[in-house]
Amino acid sequence: MNHKARKRFGQNFLTDQRVLDQIQAAIRIRPGQHLIEVGPGLGALTERLMAADRLSLIELDRDLAVGLRAAFADNPSVNLVEGDALHVDLDAIADADVDNPALAIRLVGNLPYNVGTALVLRFLQWGRALDMTFMLQKEVVQRLCAQVGDRHYGRLAIVTSCYARTEQLFDVPPTAFDPPPKVDSAIVRLTPIDDPGFAITSMDMLERVTQAAFGQRRKTLRNSLKPLIDESVLVSLDINPAARAETLTPLEFARISNHLSAHE
Repeated sequence: MNHKARKRFGQNFLTDQRVLDQIQAAIRIRPGQHLIEVGPGLGALTERLMAADRLSLIELDRDLAVGLRAAFADNPSVNLVEGDALHVDLDAIADADVDNPALAIRLVGNLPYNVGTALVLRFLQWGRALDMTFMLQKEVVQRLCAQVGDRHYGRLAIVTSCYARTEQLFDVPPTAFDPPPKVDSAIVRLTPIDDPGFAITSMDMLERVTQAAFGQRRKTLRNSLKPLIDESVLVSLDINPAARAETLTPLEFARISNHLSAHE
């Protein structure tokens, strides 16, 4: 399939066979699974996913969709969906195979870097995937997987921890793509969890709190959160007002967020 990468779609096509082998091994397809590939592009990874009982492809680029439809026209287990993964009906895709309603849903893909974070958050909030294996900008993967005290620890790691466990699998150099991106990439696995160990009463409030706290990382919580919560209330919640945001666990951020939600 001949196709010139389009910047407006954030297209960088993975061509390195060794990296494709690594991704295929990391996914480990099993019987009884429905794989949804986001952004199949030229189909390099798609060809390695054919062992799935069902394979759905979400492709935004109409020209690429034409090529994908032609390439997999003879395979009835492949379902091509033309559309934006930020807006397509994921439930409709997951439930399209009425003959196999019990298939486990797994998400995979080389996500466009310009909307990668938004896509990950959408898929996490959707909540129906057994797991997700994505290629993203390395810095984003580091932020997803960061732990308390890491320099990459921030809003994304805290929000993600409410939904899933994360694991950075391996890095991918720019030379693995055509055209090569200007940044390193990495593969991340996200495994949704039923109970993160704490409850969040309002994700909107959690995002407000973390935005305020990490928007001014050098400031102590008494200063960065001053517009939202009084220092004495932080103390009552067993939060040190002199601490900085990167030292607080997701549980402690949940404590602050839930208090504010209850007293709005």
